[in-house]
Amino acid sequence: MAETTKSRTERWRNIALRGLIGLLLALPYRLRVPLCGWVMAYVIAPIAGYDKRVRENLALIMPDLPEAEVRRLMRAVPRNVGRTLIEIYSGAEFVARATAEPLKGEGLAALDAAHASGRPVILVTGHFGNYDASRAALIARGYRVGALYRPMGDADFNAHYVKAISRIGTPVFPRGRAGLADMVRFLRSGGMLGLLMDQHIGHGAELTFFDHPAMTALSAAELALKYDALVVPTYAVRREGGLDFDIIIEPPIPHGTPEAMTQALNDSLEKLIRQHMDQWFWIHRRWK
Repeated sequence: MAETTKSRTERWRNIALRGLIGLLLALPYRLRVPLCGWVMAYVIAPIAGYDKRVRENLALIMPDLPEAEVRRLMRAVPRNVGRTLIEIYSGAEFVARATAEPLKGEGLAALDAAHASGRPVILVTGHFGNYDASRAALIARGYRVGALYRPMGDADFNAHYVKAISRIGTPVFPRGRAGLADMVRFLRSGGMLGLLMDQHIGHGAELTFFDHPAMTALSAAELALKYDALVVPTYAVRREGGLDFDIIIEPPIPHGTPEAMTQALNDSLEKLIRQHMDQWFWIHRRWK
């Protein structure tokens, strides 16, 4: 079968990205992370249209934001994305950074109690800071933490991305039917399942995020109710130096309706984003 224009584009994009990652990994960690951030902010973002997407999202959500701040975020947001990308591919060096500081937050005692009793936990985070730093830190504490991920559309990129996140910790489960049975077994055995819930889901519920309608998956709350699991928001806030993190464990979300629980998760993430605007992935099409 002839190769389509789309498949050729994806193949060459994957080759270019893997080449960039390979070159960066040859550099010392302290150089590679900020350099990948710079490349994403000043080279890739303008070409890929991330600048436009950041501006459009901010215009929708915060139309009165000063132009100078909009322009700052157009560079700072993809910079954080670039840092996150190369950190995930940095394996043990990234894990060492993510686990350097003790965990913080009012939810830590609840996690310890759940771990001791074998109660399942749903760890919910968003595309904020570096979302895999909290997973690494929790694994280092001795918790059994699995991760649910959304497979990439590009199969070649997905293959090496899954290898990268697996080096941070396993098991990892693809979202959808392929990983469902293994994920449920892991959760029922008392595992902690990490997932991200801040992307547009067409079959989700219409909740609010930054006071605007946002289709949001109810899966975290539904799993928690079905298997009597705690729902705990967790975040990795990037520190000012750009290489280290504060790992925050918030108190569990009380059980209720799936919609009420999920709205509480949206509100939790929104509150943190407002404090660190440049650390959320404003490049996503969150509102459609």
